[in-house]
Amino acid sequence: MARRKIVAGNWKMNKTPSEAVALVEELKPLVASEDVDVVFCVPAIDIIPVAEAVKGTNIAVGAENMYFEEKGAYTGEISPAMLVDAGVKYVVLGHSERREYFAETNETVNKKVLKALEHGITPIMCCGESLEQREQGVTMDFIRQQVKVGLQNVTADQAKTMVIAYEPIWAIGTGKTATTEQAQEVCAGIRACIAEVYDDATAEAIRIQYGGSVNAATAPELFAQADIDGGLVGGAALKPDFGKIVNYK
Repeated sequence: MARRKIVAGNWKMNKTPSEAVALVEELKPLVASEDVDVVFCVPAIDIIPVAEAVKGTNIAVGAENMYFEEKGAYTGEISPAMLVDAGVKYVVLGHSERREYFAETNETVNKKVLKALEHGITPIMCCGESLEQREQGVTMDFIRQQVKVGLQNVTADQAKTMVIAYEPIWAIGTGKTATTEQAQEVCAGIRACIAEVYDDATAEAIRIQYGGSVNAATAPELFAQADIDGGLVGGAALKPDFGKIVNYK
């Protein structure tokens, strides 16, 4: 059975609550689709108003981060139970910006993945290499480590429900996009890695997105690749063009 495409917008640190609702109202008719899962991953303060604004639509709400403890003295963090109660269905974990600016590691990403799954939240687990790593020829070694550690103690049945987002760090917000061949090659490598960790059925079920300056022009060719099941979209998710990415055919 063909994997259903999933297109998620990662809003990053953009849009106040009132701006977020206005953007949702603008995008709602543009992202309507029966064929693609659509997710808006929004800043924490926007989650509740956006969840209210998307009621009755095909849009699911995602968070951009989450802590791996249930509750406690973790000032500034947000628990999985809080996200579930607010209407969140997905959470972006291990984005390269979180790893770079906030010292997240493969091990902390793994803890978050396990906690999200425990609460029925679908993790969008990010991986990707720097330009230096690509030029050194260690792209797949690096990404395989991210994937394998990120999936530690995750069962095959849990893994099948997850989304993995491949984002080459050198293509995030730079306007550069990996060539279709580069993106497909790495996404196929990730699927092969999952088959090694689990089995072919699990590898076949898991959805793998490409991210990194995805736009309306590049989406159709990228999403047509055998191992690319949609996109994690940054800047273009804040514009009407996001509708063209969702309805890429």
